[in-house]
Amino acid sequence: MAQTRRQFLKTLGLAAGAAGVPRLAQAQARKPISVIHSVSTFVYGQHLVAKEKKFFEDEGVTFPSFIVPGGGAKVVQALAAGQAMFALGDSNHPLKISEKGKDALMIFATDARCSYANIVVRKELFDKGVKSIEALADQKLVGRKAVVAATAIGSGTYVYGNYVLKQTKAPDGKPVNDHVEWVGGGASTTILGGLKAGKFDAIMAVPEWQWAAQDEGFGAPIYDVLDEKAWDRVFGGPIPVTVGYVLKETVEKSPDLVQAYVNANYRAQQWIKGASDAQIADLLHKPYMDTFSRDVVVRSIKYYKTIFDWDFIIEPKDYENGMKVWVPLALEKPIPYAQAVDMSFVKKAQAKFK
Repeated sequence: MAQTRRQFLKTLGLAAGAAGVPRLAQAQARKPISVIHSVSTFVYGQHLVAKEKKFFEDEGVTFPSFIVPGGGAKVVQALAAGQAMFALGDSNHPLKISEKGKDALMIFATDARCSYANIVVRKELFDKGVKSIEALADQKLVGRKAVVAATAIGSGTYVYGNYVLKQTKAPDGKPVNDHVEWVGGGASTTILGGLKAGKFDAIMAVPEWQWAAQDEGFGAPIYDVLDEKAWDRVFGGPIPVTVGYVLKETVEKSPDLVQAYVNANYRAQQWIKGASDAQIADLLHKPYMDTFSRDVVVRSIKYYKTIFDWDFIIEPKDYENGMKVWVPLALEKPIPYAQAVDMSFVKKAQAKFK
């Protein structure tokens, strides 16, 4: 017998409930949001997992796809202009937005160390004895004033690299940073090519560049952020490096959407914590990272899981550790924790998913 429309919808609702679809998503049309990050790699794995596992839908929100502009500066511009509602990116980005007069807030942190503060030196120099940051200041050993490449002058790699070299003293008592020349090295091909060709003596390296230089035999690390003692010596403890951020006006106008966004990401972080590296690669490799081999994706997952911040909380002391890095290279002056950070949404997410 043919069902009436009402009977059909009732049957569909019962089936959805039996399948475990949340009541919120059944009862209401999902609300549209827009979500942005610079590149779809595992440093932004919380976004990718939340999308693939349908955690956003479970929270009653939806978006067709991520906005992926290919650079952090473009993410900042899009969020500040209202072209995107939620962003995952470098912690100094919301601070820069606030500094320009439009308040933005960090609403969670996904990691506690900077994955691109690694320093890799030419293997030829490493073999000659340049096996520490201090040795970069030795012009006799290097053969010239050491040329150190960041992706670009003023970039995140430049900011963190400068801080590492400023915090490390050369044999003459001055910061190592006083003894080097900083240059822009560009992205993967040019920065690695420059190190291999001897154009650069050292580079700031994301994990994938560090592995490539080591595996191909033309570079060796002299500062590795996975070395906790080395990290703490320079930075004094954890830093919220990658954060979820949003305009303050969005928090005031649409707190329900902010909560939904935080819930989905927090749930994704807990799923990542409990999943095997292989399970995560199975979920993310083909849709987002198929330009890399599966082995590289698994290696990346393993790496980032060692620096992820599982509870998502930005502690005041960790924020202050970061502020020492960000001022004055990324920001003109400090911005108080209370003005820049809102942990209320994370705390509600923790309560919901404990």
